[in-house]
Amino acid sequence: MSILIGLTVFLALIVSVRLSTKAIEKVGERKSVSPYRVKYISKTINLTLTIFFFILFATLLGFEYSQLSIFFSSVFAVIGVALFAQWSILSNITASLIIFFGFPYRVGDRIRVLDKDDDITGTIEEITLFHVLIKRNEELITYPNTLILQKGVIKNPSLEKDRSTFLE
Repeated sequence: MSILIGLTVFLALIVSVRLSTKAIEKVGERKSVSPYRVKYISKTINLTLTIFFFILFATLLGFEYSQLSIFFSSVFAVIGVALFAQWSILSNITASLIIFFGFPYRVGDRIRVLDKDDDITGTIEEITLFHVLIKRNEELITYPNTLILQKGVIKNPSLEKDRSTFLE
């Protein structure tokens, strides 16, 4: 009986992964997102689905809630300690998902990030899992995903017009 349950959950996982990958690819095509970025988002979603189906499988096999909660709290405690100093990694991954589904800018768009400390104006070269690459003249600026969501962004800025406005 447990073999049948295992096969059913495994087949459901495979179907879910394929459907989610195709859906993400369609969204990526519609938004003209690079295949590199679609791959990262697909991997993140597929990892989440795998964890979900693992929990479902363990529950269907009869593991008690207390056994599962002890196991997962131990795993999350180890992960939490390992990532404590790197909490920004998790927020950048989350921001990457938000940028993928809701960011109004694409690779190739000319933008200006409204940052009072630096003039970050250029063309978006790539949007990765952790940061946005912005090309300014001959420089390549690596800007974290979380910061680009927190700051105002102007699309297609006119440099001369905007700089004269800021100088006044």
